[in-house]
Amino acid sequence: MNIQIFGTKKCFDTKKAERYFKERRVKYQLIDMKEKGMSKGEFQSVMKAVGGLDALIDPKAKDQELLTLLQYLTDADKLEKVFENQHLIRTPIVRSGKLATVGFQPDVWKNWE
Repeated sequence: MNIQIFGTKKCFDTKKAERYFKERRVKYQLIDMKEKGMSKGEFQSVMKAVGGLDALIDPKAKDQELLTLLQYLTDADKLEKVFENQHLIRTPIVRSGKLATVGFQPDVWKNWE
């Protein structure tokens, strides 16, 4: 199992996800979204696995102006805007191959093992 955790160092749920995999001695790779973010391919793959762009967007993101703007954009523009502004994405995103989750979801992860 090759686990990637996309999150930020300050995110409480990202820390809980790390602890979940550490306790089970599952190796994982943490990608800090403030430093690196997701590539276009990773973004598309995760979006497909979680059921679309809306599942990725964090309604509690600090940039409320940008969240409001997203409501008025076409789907293609919305996709591009979220990719450019990955701080709008809810964390952690945990990925294993073609599978992915958004947020802390240990019930789903235990079925991956």
